[in-house]
Amino acid sequence: MRKDPPFDTEFIYATYILERAEEKGTLIVNKPQSLRDCNEKLFTAWFADLTPETLVTRNKAQLKAFWQQHGDIIMKPLDGMGGASIFRVKQDDPNIGVIAETLTELGTRYCMAQNYLPAIKDGDKRVLVVDGEPVPYCLARIPQGGETRGNLAAGGRGEPRPLTDSDWEIARRVGPTLKAKGLIFVGLDIIGDRLTEINVTSPTCIREIEAEFPVSITGMLFDAIEKRLAH
Repeated sequence: MRKDPPFDTEFIYATYILERAEEKGTLIVNKPQSLRDCNEKLFTAWFADLTPETLVTRNKAQLKAFWQQHGDIIMKPLDGMGGASIFRVKQDDPNIGVIAETLTELGTRYCMAQNYLPAIKDGDKRVLVVDGEPVPYCLARIPQGGETRGNLAAGGRGEPRPLTDSDWEIARRVGPTLKAKGLIFVGLDIIGDRLTEINVTSPTCIREIEAEFPVSITGMLFDAIEKRLAH
């Protein structure tokens, strides 16, 4: 299953249908139950020591307190993609209240706040993991033109790179959990040495990495699928 967010009721219905096929012996990539269980933003909480300082709430006062504590934060919805509706709120920004109201829809929806990571200037790295094994190269998505967001959909520039030591450490920590949950193809988002998202629905950047380095991510994926089918 490869469907872009939003993670809505139609998405959930599709996973229910695919589970019926799974019960008959069909391998579904990625596992339908895990697609429901592992929200791309919230799933990072299972690896809290690897993430930025994070708050998930729909309470405006709590968001303001988090902002006052850190002075420079990122706020985003839990179900977006491509950098949509991501706000950077700096110290003394007069818009903190209306941003909190907008993201939480006046306190009715949860959103996420994280401390701003200056390392974003060097890129938001997409690290792909195939059946628990990290691909040895990533795509750093570098913000352009004064933007905070590095997402390619938001105008970021892609720069393929080998993984750093901290990238390997994060991917190897997360990989076994992904494998156990049947999340065969996943994209980790890493800024500096911090894990910010775990993309399980439709991770991208295969083509950009394969065009630069001698690696077949597609081949790795189909090898992993064949091994699963053989068992």
